[in-house]
Amino acid sequence: MLKKLNLSQPDNGIANDFKTAEKIANNIGFPVMVRPSFVLGGRAMKIVYNIKELKEYFNVAVLVSPDYPVLIDQFLEDAFELDVDALSDGNKTIIGGIMEHVEEAGIHSGDSACVLPPYSISEKHINEIKHATRALAKELNVKGLMNIQFGIMNKKLYIIEVNPRASRTIPFVSKATGVPLAKIATKIMLGKSLDELGLTKEVIPNYYSVKEAVLPFNRFSNVNPVLGPEMKSTGEVMGLDVDLGAAFAKAQLGAEQNLPVSGNVFISVQDSDKDKILPLARDFHGMGFTIMTTTGTHMFLKKNLISSKIVKKVSLGRPNILDAVKNNEIQLILNTRNTRNAFLSSKTKQDGYKIMRCAIKFKIPYATTTDGAKMICRAIKALQKKSLQVKTIQDYHAGI
Repeated sequence: MLKKLNLSQPDNGIANDFKTAEKIANNIGFPVMVRPSFVLGGRAMKIVYNIKELKEYFNVAVLVSPDYPVLIDQFLEDAFELDVDALSDGNKTIIGGIMEHVEEAGIHSGDSACVLPPYSISEKHINEIKHATRALAKELNVKGLMNIQFGIMNKKLYIIEVNPRASRTIPFVSKATGVPLAKIATKIMLGKSLDELGLTKEVIPNYYSVKEAVLPFNRFSNVNPVLGPEMKSTGEVMGLDVDLGAAFAKAQLGAEQNLPVSGNVFISVQDSDKDKILPLARDFHGMGFTIMTTTGTHMFLKKNLISSKIVKKVSLGRPNILDAVKNNEIQLILNTRNTRNAFLSSKTKQDGYKIMRCAIKFKIPYATTTDGAKMICRAIKALQKKSLQVKTIQDYHAGI
Protein backbone atom coordinates (compact mmCIF):
# COMPACT_ATOMS: atom_id res chain seq x y z
CA MET A 1 0.00 0.00 0.00
CA LEU A 2 2.80 2.43 0.92
CA LYS A 3 4.61 1.71 -2.35
CA LYS A 4 1.40 2.38 -4.26
CA LEU A 5 0.99 5.73 -2.45
CA ASN A 6 4.70 6.56 -2.87
CA LEU A 7 5.21 6.79 0.91
CA SER A 8 8.27 5.59 2.83
CA GLN A 9 8.60 3.27 5.79
CA PRO A 10 11.70 2.05 7.66
CA ASP A 11 13.28 -1.07 6.10
CA ASN A 12 11.68 -4.12 7.66
CA GLY A 13 11.06 -7.84 7.58
CA ILE A 14 9.12 -10.63 9.28
CA ALA A 15 10.80 -13.68 10.82
CA ASN A 16 9.43 -16.94 12.21
CA ASP A 17 12.79 -18.17 13.44
CA PHE A 18 16.15 -16.81 14.59
CA LYS A 19 18.02 -17.75 11.40
CA THR A 20 15.62 -15.69 9.26
CA ALA A 21 15.75 -12.83 11.78
CA GLU A 22 19.56 -12.83 11.66
CA LYS A 23 19.52 -12.56 7.87
CA ILE A 24 16.92 -9.73 7.90
CA ALA A 25 18.77 -7.77 10.62
CA ASN A 26 22.09 -8.04 8.76
CA ASN A 27 20.42 -6.83 5.55
CA ILE A 28 18.77 -3.86 7.32
CA GLY A 29 21.80 -3.07 9.51
CA PHE A 30 21.89 -2.67 13.30
CA PRO A 31 20.33 -1.26 15.42
CA VAL A 32 16.90 -2.73 14.67
CA MET A 33 13.58 -2.52 16.48
CA VAL A 34 12.09 -5.94 17.19
CA ARG A 35 8.63 -6.82 18.44
CA PRO A 36 6.27 -9.80 18.68
CA SER A 37 3.04 -9.84 16.65
CA PHE A 38 -0.25 -8.55 18.10
CA VAL A 39 0.93 -6.69 21.18
CA LEU A 40 -0.23 -3.39 22.66
CA GLY A 41 1.73 -0.87 24.69
CA GLY A 42 5.01 -1.96 23.10
CA ARG A 43 4.99 -5.19 25.13
CA ALA A 44 8.37 -6.93 24.65
CA MET A 45 9.49 -4.41 22.04
CA LYS A 46 13.22 -3.77 22.08
CA ILE A 47 16.02 -2.00 20.24
CA VAL A 48 18.78 -4.54 19.58
CA TYR A 49 22.31 -3.60 18.60
CA ASN A 50 23.95 -6.90 17.64
CA ILE A 51 23.38 -10.58 16.83
CA LYS A 52 23.93 -11.68 20.45
CA GLU A 53 21.11 -9.38 21.67
CA LEU A 54 18.87 -10.55 18.82
CA LYS A 55 19.34 -14.19 19.84
CA GLU A 56 18.56 -13.37 23.49
CA TYR A 57 15.47 -11.45 22.39
CA PHE A 58 13.98 -14.37 20.48
CA ASN A 59 13.55 -16.35 23.71
CA VAL A 60 11.40 -13.49 25.13
CA ALA A 61 9.37 -12.95 21.93
CA VAL A 62 8.47 -16.61 21.67
CA LEU A 63 7.06 -16.53 25.21
CA VAL A 64 4.99 -13.40 24.51
CA SER A 65 3.56 -14.44 21.12
CA PRO A 66 4.56 -18.10 20.53
CA ASP A 67 2.52 -18.85 17.38
CA TYR A 68 3.27 -15.69 15.42
CA PRO A 69 6.29 -14.11 13.70
CA VAL A 70 8.60 -11.39 15.04
CA LEU A 71 8.57 -8.01 13.27
CA ILE A 72 11.96 -6.44 12.55
CA ASP A 73 12.31 -2.76 11.59
CA GLN A 74 15.17 -0.40 10.91
CA PHE A 75 15.52 1.77 14.04
CA LEU A 76 15.29 5.48 13.23
CA GLU A 77 18.15 6.92 15.33
CA ASP A 78 18.07 10.58 16.40
CA ALA A 79 14.71 11.00 14.65
CA PHE A 80 11.72 13.20 15.43
CA GLU A 81 8.48 11.32 16.04
CA LEU A 82 4.94 12.61 15.53
CA ASP A 83 1.44 11.32 16.21
CA VAL A 84 -1.50 12.29 14.01
CA ASP A 85 -5.17 11.73 14.80
CA ALA A 86 -7.57 12.18 11.90
CA LEU A 87 -11.29 11.85 11.07
CA SER A 88 -12.48 10.48 7.75
CA ASP A 89 -15.93 9.82 6.30
CA GLY A 90 -14.63 7.78 3.34
CA ASN A 91 -14.53 10.81 1.02
CA LYS A 92 -13.05 13.61 3.07
CA THR A 93 -10.38 13.59 5.80
CA ILE A 94 -9.85 16.23 8.48
CA ILE A 95 -6.72 16.30 10.63
CA GLY A 96 -7.77 16.22 14.29
CA GLY A 97 -4.32 17.12 15.57
CA ILE A 98 -0.58 16.77 14.87
CA MET A 99 1.48 16.07 17.99
CA GLU A 100 5.26 16.38 18.12
CA HIS A 101 6.94 14.07 20.61
CA VAL A 102 9.44 15.68 22.98
CA GLU A 103 11.54 12.52 23.28
CA GLU A 104 13.23 11.08 20.20
CA ALA A 105 11.88 8.12 18.20
CA GLY A 106 12.32 4.86 20.10
CA ILE A 107 10.50 6.01 23.25
CA HIS A 108 6.98 4.54 23.28
CA SER A 109 4.39 7.13 22.24
CA GLY A 110 2.48 6.49 25.47
CA ASP A 111 5.54 7.47 27.54
CA SER A 112 6.81 10.43 25.53
CA ALA A 113 5.66 13.95 26.29
CA CYS A 114 4.09 15.54 23.22
CA VAL A 115 3.14 19.02 22.06
CA LEU A 116 0.17 20.18 19.97
CA PRO A 117 0.60 22.01 17.62
CA PRO A 118 4.17 20.94 16.60
CA TYR A 119 6.85 23.41 17.70
CA SER A 120 9.96 22.57 15.63
CA ILE A 121 8.78 20.77 12.48
CA SER A 122 9.12 22.58 9.14
CA GLU A 123 6.07 23.61 7.12
CA LYS A 124 7.30 21.33 4.32
CA HIS A 125 7.15 18.28 6.59
CA ILE A 126 3.79 19.34 8.06
CA ASN A 127 2.36 19.47 4.52
CA GLU A 128 3.87 16.05 3.73
CA ILE A 129 2.28 14.63 6.90
CA LYS A 130 -1.14 16.01 5.95
CA HIS A 131 -0.85 14.64 2.40
CA ALA A 132 0.19 11.18 3.68
CA THR A 133 -2.64 11.12 6.25
CA ARG A 134 -5.30 11.91 3.65
CA ALA A 135 -3.87 9.38 1.17
CA LEU A 136 -3.79 6.60 3.78
CA ALA A 137 -7.32 7.34 5.03
CA LYS A 138 -8.66 7.18 1.47
CA GLU A 139 -6.77 4.00 0.59
CA LEU A 140 -7.90 2.26 3.79
CA ASN A 141 -11.46 3.59 3.32
CA VAL A 142 -11.53 4.77 6.93
CA LYS A 143 -14.92 5.84 8.29
CA GLY A 144 -14.27 7.25 11.73
CA LEU A 145 -10.96 7.77 13.48
CA MET A 146 -7.42 6.83 12.53
CA ASN A 147 -4.01 7.34 14.13
CA ILE A 148 -0.66 7.47 12.34
CA GLN A 149 2.83 7.63 13.81
CA PHE A 150 5.47 9.34 11.67
CA GLY A 151 9.24 9.61 12.01
CA ILE A 152 11.54 12.22 10.46
CA MET A 153 15.17 11.18 10.07
CA ASN A 154 17.72 13.11 8.00
CA LYS A 155 14.85 15.32 6.74
CA LYS A 156 12.98 12.31 5.29
CA LEU A 157 9.44 11.38 6.40
CA TYR A 158 8.71 7.76 7.34
CA ILE A 159 5.46 6.00 8.22
CA ILE A 160 6.07 4.03 11.43
CA GLU A 161 2.56 2.78 12.17
CA VAL A 162 -1.02 3.22 10.92
CA ASN A 163 -3.98 2.37 13.17
CA PRO A 164 -7.46 2.64 11.60
CA ARG A 165 -9.07 3.19 15.01
CA ALA A 166 -9.19 5.57 17.95
CA SER A 167 -5.93 5.96 19.85
CA ARG A 168 -5.05 6.85 23.44
CA THR A 169 -4.34 10.42 22.29
CA ILE A 170 -7.99 11.17 21.34
CA PRO A 171 -8.99 12.62 24.76
CA PHE A 172 -5.88 14.84 24.75
CA VAL A 173 -6.43 16.13 21.20
CA SER A 174 -10.14 16.73 21.86
CA LYS A 175 -9.38 18.79 24.97
CA ALA A 176 -6.54 20.64 23.24
CA THR A 177 -8.64 21.68 20.21
CA GLY A 178 -12.18 21.76 21.62
CA VAL A 179 -13.35 19.29 18.94
CA PRO A 180 -15.18 16.20 20.33
CA LEU A 181 -13.43 13.70 18.04
CA ALA A 182 -14.95 10.48 19.46
CA LYS A 183 -18.48 11.91 19.28
CA ILE A 184 -18.02 13.01 15.64
CA ALA A 185 -16.40 9.68 14.68
CA THR A 186 -19.35 7.78 16.15
CA LYS A 187 -21.80 9.80 14.04
CA ILE A 188 -19.66 9.18 10.93
CA MET A 189 -19.76 5.44 11.64
CA LEU A 190 -23.56 5.74 11.83
CA GLY A 191 -23.68 7.27 8.34
CA LYS A 192 -23.16 11.03 8.69
CA SER A 193 -20.60 12.96 6.63
CA LEU A 194 -18.07 15.52 7.93
CA ASP A 195 -19.89 18.29 6.02
CA GLU A 196 -23.21 17.31 7.59
CA LEU A 197 -21.57 17.44 11.02
CA GLY A 198 -20.14 20.91 10.34
CA LEU A 199 -16.45 19.95 10.55
CA THR A 200 -14.98 21.47 7.42
CA LYS A 201 -11.42 22.39 8.42
CA GLU A 202 -8.63 21.52 10.82
CA VAL A 203 -8.59 23.40 14.15
CA ILE A 204 -5.09 24.67 14.94
CA PRO A 205 -4.96 26.29 18.41
CA ASN A 206 -3.09 29.57 18.99
CA TYR A 207 -1.73 28.14 22.28
CA TYR A 208 0.30 25.06 23.20
CA SER A 209 -1.02 21.89 24.82
CA VAL A 210 1.54 19.57 26.37
CA LYS A 211 0.72 15.97 27.24
CA GLU A 212 3.01 14.39 29.85
CA ALA A 213 3.09 10.77 30.95
CA VAL A 214 2.64 9.89 34.62
CA LEU A 215 5.08 7.13 35.50
CA PRO A 216 4.68 4.71 38.42
CA PHE A 217 8.36 4.38 39.39
CA ASN A 218 7.84 5.72 42.93
CA ARG A 219 5.56 2.72 43.61
CA PHE A 220 7.82 0.03 42.13
CA SER A 221 11.28 0.16 43.65
CA ASN A 222 13.02 -2.26 41.26
CA VAL A 223 11.74 -0.94 37.92
CA ASN A 224 14.33 0.72 35.67
CA PRO A 225 13.09 4.33 35.19
CA VAL A 226 14.71 4.80 31.78
CA LEU A 227 12.17 5.07 28.95
CA GLY A 228 12.22 2.83 25.89
CA PRO A 229 9.99 1.08 23.34
CA GLU A 230 7.92 -0.73 25.99
CA MET A 231 5.28 1.50 27.58
CA LYS A 232 5.58 2.07 31.34
CA SER A 233 3.25 5.00 32.07
CA THR A 234 0.03 4.56 34.01
CA GLY A 235 -1.61 7.91 33.31
CA GLU A 236 -1.39 11.27 31.56
CA VAL A 237 -1.71 14.96 32.41
CA MET A 238 -1.76 18.08 30.25
CA GLY A 239 -0.72 21.70 30.52
CA LEU A 240 -1.93 24.62 28.35
CA ASP A 241 -0.39 28.04 27.79
CA VAL A 242 0.39 30.47 24.99
CA ASP A 243 4.06 30.04 25.95
CA LEU A 244 5.47 26.54 25.25
CA GLY A 245 7.84 26.60 28.24
CA ALA A 246 4.99 27.53 30.60
CA ALA A 247 2.72 24.83 29.12
CA PHE A 248 5.44 22.23 29.69
CA ALA A 249 6.00 23.49 33.25
CA LYS A 250 2.27 23.09 33.98
CA ALA A 251 2.33 19.53 32.62
CA GLN A 252 5.33 18.75 34.86
CA LEU A 253 3.43 20.06 37.88
CA GLY A 254 0.53 17.77 36.98
CA ALA A 255 2.94 14.83 36.83
CA GLU A 256 4.37 15.83 40.26
CA GLN A 257 7.70 17.08 38.90
CA ASN A 258 8.27 20.43 40.61
CA LEU A 259 10.87 22.19 38.49
CA PRO A 260 13.34 24.42 40.37
CA VAL A 261 14.07 28.04 39.40
CA SER A 262 17.44 28.11 41.20
CA GLY A 263 19.99 25.86 42.89
CA ASN A 264 22.26 23.07 41.65
CA VAL A 265 21.80 21.02 38.50
CA PHE A 266 23.67 17.73 38.15
CA ILE A 267 24.70 16.97 34.55
CA SER A 268 26.27 13.64 33.54
CA VAL A 269 25.94 12.45 29.96
CA GLN A 270 27.42 9.77 27.72
CA ASP A 271 29.99 10.89 25.15
CA SER A 272 27.53 10.86 22.24
CA ASP A 273 25.37 13.44 24.08
CA LYS A 274 28.11 15.88 25.13
CA ASP A 275 27.77 18.23 22.15
CA LYS A 276 23.97 18.26 22.57
CA ILE A 277 24.20 19.14 26.25
CA LEU A 278 26.64 22.04 25.76
CA PRO A 279 24.06 24.77 24.91
CA LEU A 280 21.91 23.54 27.82
CA ALA A 281 24.82 23.82 30.24
CA ARG A 282 25.38 27.40 29.01
CA ASP A 283 21.69 28.17 29.50
CA PHE A 284 21.62 26.78 33.05
CA HIS A 285 24.78 28.69 33.88
CA GLY A 286 23.21 31.86 32.46
CA MET A 287 20.06 31.27 34.54
CA GLY A 288 22.14 31.28 37.72
CA PHE A 289 22.32 27.54 38.40
CA THR A 290 25.47 25.93 39.75
CA ILE A 291 26.43 22.96 37.59
CA MET A 292 27.65 19.77 39.28
CA THR A 293 29.18 17.03 37.13
CA THR A 294 31.20 13.84 37.11
CA THR A 295 34.84 14.13 35.96
CA GLY A 296 34.28 13.35 32.25
CA THR A 297 31.50 15.90 31.80
CA HIS A 298 33.44 18.43 33.95
CA MET A 299 36.50 18.23 31.66
CA PHE A 300 34.30 18.65 28.57
CA LEU A 301 32.53 21.71 30.00
CA LYS A 302 35.83 23.20 31.19
CA LYS A 303 37.26 22.83 27.68
CA ASN A 304 34.24 24.84 26.49
CA LEU A 305 34.73 27.52 29.18
CA ILE A 306 31.79 26.49 31.39
CA SER A 307 32.53 26.15 35.10
CA SER A 308 31.23 23.19 37.13
CA LYS A 309 31.84 21.41 40.42
CA ILE A 310 33.01 17.78 40.39
CA VAL A 311 31.00 15.21 42.32
CA LYS A 312 32.06 11.56 42.53
CA LYS A 313 30.39 8.79 40.57
CA VAL A 314 28.53 6.22 42.68
CA SER A 315 31.16 3.57 41.92
CA LEU A 316 34.10 5.77 43.03
CA GLY A 317 33.37 5.93 46.77
CA ARG A 318 31.78 8.52 49.04
CA PRO A 319 30.67 11.26 49.30
CA ASN A 320 29.14 10.83 45.84
CA ILE A 321 26.18 12.01 43.78
CA LEU A 322 23.74 9.89 45.84
CA ASP A 323 24.91 11.60 49.03
CA ALA A 324 24.45 15.00 47.35
CA VAL A 325 20.85 14.08 46.41
CA LYS A 326 20.07 12.81 49.92
CA ASN A 327 21.54 15.98 51.46
CA ASN A 328 19.29 18.20 49.30
CA GLU A 329 22.31 19.62 47.42
CA ILE A 330 20.83 18.79 43.98
CA GLN A 331 17.63 20.37 42.63
CA LEU A 332 17.63 18.88 39.10
CA ILE A 333 19.28 15.87 37.41
CA LEU A 334 20.12 15.53 33.71
CA ASN A 335 21.63 12.08 33.25
CA THR A 336 21.70 10.25 29.92
CA ARG A 337 24.23 7.60 30.91
CA ASN A 338 21.71 4.89 31.72
CA THR A 339 20.21 4.65 28.23
CA ARG A 340 19.52 1.86 25.75
CA ASN A 341 23.13 2.04 24.47
CA ALA A 342 24.36 -1.55 24.35
CA PHE A 343 28.02 -0.54 24.56
CA LEU A 344 27.93 1.10 27.98
CA SER A 345 29.74 -0.77 30.74
CA SER A 346 27.60 -2.55 33.34
CA LYS A 347 29.17 -0.31 36.03
CA THR A 348 28.08 2.84 34.16
CA LYS A 349 24.57 1.44 33.69
CA GLN A 350 24.38 0.57 37.40
CA ASP A 351 25.51 4.09 38.37
CA GLY A 352 22.83 5.63 36.15
CA TYR A 353 20.17 3.32 37.55
CA LYS A 354 21.07 4.18 41.17
CA ILE A 355 21.04 7.93 40.44
CA MET A 356 17.57 7.76 38.87
CA ARG A 357 16.16 5.61 41.67
CA CYS A 358 17.57 8.04 44.23
CA ALA A 359 16.05 11.02 42.34
CA ILE A 360 12.63 9.31 42.41
CA LYS A 361 12.90 8.50 46.12
CA PHE A 362 13.78 12.09 47.06
CA LYS A 363 11.41 13.65 44.49
CA ILE A 364 14.12 15.40 42.45
CA PRO A 365 13.00 16.22 38.87
CA TYR A 366 15.14 14.52 36.24
CA ALA A 367 15.59 13.90 32.51
CA THR A 368 17.15 10.83 30.90
CA THR A 369 17.15 12.20 27.33
CA THR A 370 18.73 15.35 25.91
CA ASP A 371 15.40 16.29 24.28
CA GLY A 372 13.64 16.06 27.64
CA ALA A 373 16.43 18.14 29.20
CA LYS A 374 15.99 20.86 26.52
CA MET A 375 12.29 21.15 27.27
CA ILE A 376 12.90 21.28 31.05
CA CYS A 377 15.38 24.10 30.44
CA ARG A 378 12.77 25.94 28.37
CA ALA A 379 10.18 25.48 31.13
CA ILE A 380 12.52 26.81 33.84
CA LYS A 381 13.27 29.90 31.71
CA ALA A 382 9.51 30.52 31.51
CA LEU A 383 9.12 30.07 35.28
CA GLN A 384 11.95 32.54 35.97
CA LYS A 385 10.27 35.18 33.80
CA LYS A 386 6.81 35.10 35.39
CA SER A 387 4.50 33.05 37.59
CA LEU A 388 2.15 30.59 35.90
CA GLN A 389 -1.27 31.92 34.88
CA VAL A 390 -4.44 29.83 34.97
CA LYS A 391 -7.64 30.05 32.94
CA THR A 392 -10.42 27.63 31.99
CA ILE A 393 -10.14 25.30 29.03
CA GLN A 394 -13.32 26.93 27.63
CA ASP A 395 -11.51 30.30 27.61
CA TYR A 396 -8.63 28.73 25.68
CA HIS A 397 -11.07 27.25 23.14
CA ALA A 398 -12.86 30.59 22.79
CA GLY A 399 -9.57 32.44 22.28
CA ILE A 400 -10.04 34.64 25.32
